[in-house]
Amino acid sequence: MEKKPHFVRREFLPRDVPSISLALLLAAVLLLNALLYLYLNKFYTSLGRVETDRGLCPFGHFKFGAVKNCSPWLSCEAINREVRKLKCVGEGAVKKVFLSEWKEKKVVLSQLTNSELKEDFLHGLKMLKALQSKHVVRLLGYCEQQFTILTEYHPLGSLRGLNETLHIPKYKGMNTWHRRLMLAIDYVSVIRYLHSSPLGTLVMCDSNDLDKVLSQYLLTSDFHVLVNDLDALPLVNRSAGRLVKCGHRELRGEFVAPEQRWPYGEDVPFQDDLMPPYDEKTDIWKIPDVSNFFLGHVEGSDIVRLHLFDIHAACKKKDPAERPSAQEVLDTYRKVLTLLIREAAMPGTREML
Repeated sequence: MEKKPHFVRREFLPRDVPSISLALLLAAVLLLNALLYLYLNKFYTSLGRVETDRGLCPFGHFKFGAVKNCSPWLSCEAINREVRKLKCVGEGAVKKVFLSEWKEKKVVLSQLTNSELKEDFLHGLKMLKALQSKHVVRLLGYCEQQFTILTEYHPLGSLRGLNETLHIPKYKGMNTWHRRLMLAIDYVSVIRYLHSSPLGTLVMCDSNDLDKVLSQYLLTSDFHVLVNDLDALPLVNRSAGRLVKCGHRELRGEFVAPEQRWPYGEDVPFQDDLMPPYDEKTDIWKIPDVSNFFLGHVEGSDIVRLHLFDIHAACKKKDPAERPSAQEVLDTYRKVLTLLIREAAMPGTREML
C-alpha cells in the first residue's frame, strides 16, 4: 500500500511572528536602557568625583594640558622670571587681568590695581588656594608681596559671552537644550560646592545682577563651568551666630533676594549698621534667573523650564528658610536631565522597530 506523504502543519508560525517581534522589541529596549545607564553613570561619575581632584596633584602643586608631572605653584621669583605679559584683557575694581605666556602656554596674570582693596585681593587669593577643585579655576602661582596671581587661561572667557560663543560655527552643535542644561547643572554644582566647602558655608556675594554673576564664571573649551572670581566669599556660621552682608551699600532690584534689600521703606535712609544680615539662601534665590540665561531659546528649552518650574518656584520663596538647599536643586536638575534624555531616546527606538 502506497504511503501518503507526511506534511507537518505549521499553524504555530503565525503566532510565532508576533512573539519574535516582541522579543526583538524587548531586547532593543533593554539595550537602549543599558546604553542610557552607561551614559548617565559616566556623566554622574564625572560630576561626583572627588572635589579636590585636579589631576591627582598634592596641595600646592598643579598640572594641566598634556603635562604628566605636577609642578609646585610658581613663586614670586619664578613669575617674574618666566611669565611674560602679552596684553591686558580686563580690568575690574580690584585687579587688572593680563593674557600672558609661561613656557609657551597661555596663562592669566592678575594684579591688584587699587591698594585700598588689597584685603579683598588677598581674600580672593586665600579662597583660590583653599578651594582648588574641579569647580574652581586652576591656580598656577602667586606672589603676595607684589599682589599677583597666576591662573589657567580659558580662551572662551566668561559666561557673559556664552550666546555669542554658541553662534560660532565651530560650537553650533553645542547649542542644544541638553548641553545648556548641563551648563546649568555645572553652575548649581559650583553653588553646592561653595555651600559645603572645606572652609564651611560660603556665600557668592559678587552677584547683584545677572551680568555680574556671569562675569564671575569661566566657560572651558570642553564646555564646563568654573568659578573664577572669589574676592567676595563671606562665611556663614550658624552655630556661632555668624551671618553675612554683601557689601556696605544698599542693594536694589528683583535679582537680589528680598532679605538683601533695605527692609524699612523709602522713608528711612539706608544705614549699613541697621541692615539685617542673611545667609547662603540668597544664592538659591538667584538660581532660576541664571539658569534661564543658560537655557536660552533653543528647541526644547521651554520643556526643560516646564520640568524645572516647581523647584524654581521653591527657590523664589520669600522666606529663605523655605527655599531648597543647593543640593536639592542639583538633585532635581539631574533627575530632569535623566528623564528628558530617556523621553528623547524612546521615540527613536519605536521608529527603529
